[in-house]
Amino acid sequence: MSEAAETISEPLGLMVYRAASRVMGPVAEFALRQRLREGKEDPARINERRGMPSRERPEGPLVWIHGASVGESLSVLPLVSRLRKLRPDLNFLVTTGTTTSARLMAERLPEGAFHQYIPLDHPRYVSAFLDHWRPQAALFVESEFWPNLILSARERVDFMALVNGRVSPKSFEEWSRKPQTIRYVLSAFDVLFAQDRQNAERLTSLSGREVLCFGNLKNAAPALPAAEAAMEELRRQTQGRPLWLAASTHPGEEETVFKAHLALKAAFPSLLTILAPRHPERGQEVRAFGETFGLKMTLRSAKQPIEADTDIYVADTLGELGLFYRLSDISFVGGSLTPKGGHNPLEPARLGGAILHGPYTFNFVETYGDMRAPGGAALVRNDRELATAIRRLLSDEKTRLTMTGAAQRAAEASAE
Repeated sequence: MSEAAETISEPLGLMVYRAASRVMGPVAEFALRQRLREGKEDPARINERRGMPSRERPEGPLVWIHGASVGESLSVLPLVSRLRKLRPDLNFLVTTGTTTSARLMAERLPEGAFHQYIPLDHPRYVSAFLDHWRPQAALFVESEFWPNLILSARERVDFMALVNGRVSPKSFEEWSRKPQTIRYVLSAFDVLFAQDRQNAERLTSLSGREVLCFGNLKNAAPALPAAEAAMEELRRQTQGRPLWLAASTHPGEEETVFKAHLALKAAFPSLLTILAPRHPERGQEVRAFGETFGLKMTLRSAKQPIEADTDIYVADTLGELGLFYRLSDISFVGGSLTPKGGHNPLEPARLGGAILHGPYTFNFVETYGDMRAPGGAALVRNDRELATAIRRLLSDEKTRLTMTGAAQRAAEASAE
């Protein structure tokens, strides 16, 4: 328990939340079953969400690392590998809350680390989880502030840290209206690490204590992997065609991509746009929407090949973004034309891509700024600006190579 936690009284609102949650078991169970019906939970592992483990606790010291979803969980992989080298006796429990992140963790976690789903924030589920795993240390990644989970862990875990801490502008505004609550929750951590200066300032304001900033864990991540056989097949199917990638798109962004593609077709009749939705399960939805624009859509999950008349190749598969970043010299990084905050531009930059992005990049403010400054990334606000930027990069190899080089150097500098 941190010294701050020992000196702050629990706010009334938080006491009410924790008391109410004790009698909300039926509501939590209903919500869980609803998510199961919607395909958002893994039926074979649903009991993990109730705090019931699907495997035995390993012998020896255990470090628990929790990240909400894909980005957070992938960002800790280098940390786990480094800690394993320093302390081979340590075991690592990595928890997340999404099926997508669970599948990726199954593929990429190193020896000595394993995945479980995080329990819902209900006292009974949280208690069962902690009773079984008994971690010696807990690291929470970015901004997953569930009160029962954090405060119950504080009572049982020797050391707790917030790592790669992030608070979005919207979350900061919301938490600022409940200052005593967030300060009490953050007091559970022995140390707070922010991913950049801006987030350090927000966390300092919310916690009322020192926040350390040693850089973003995502900066140290290795290049995304790609299967060589799949790479060769895609190169064969796309040979000679101008192409670009719209990566990690969200609803509201695909329309911009489709309009940009149509605007570019006059200058580049054989243009291929690869569109990788942030959530692969949206593939069918994206294809149907694209067809309303008169576009020939091809779905990777259906194992459909890229044909000569394919306009949009929907890359709706899991764990293959590295493949498409390697294939394309031009990458628009999504989550940035709508207020999602943007996704990691270092991923395409490491693999030789010129970066385009929208105005909403608050998840990676410093990273995008460091990449734009030398000319490795460019801001686009709508379909017209997106089409103009892509036209210039497809037409001018020198400009494209200059931009990709600047992006790569910025990515290398961020990892130092």
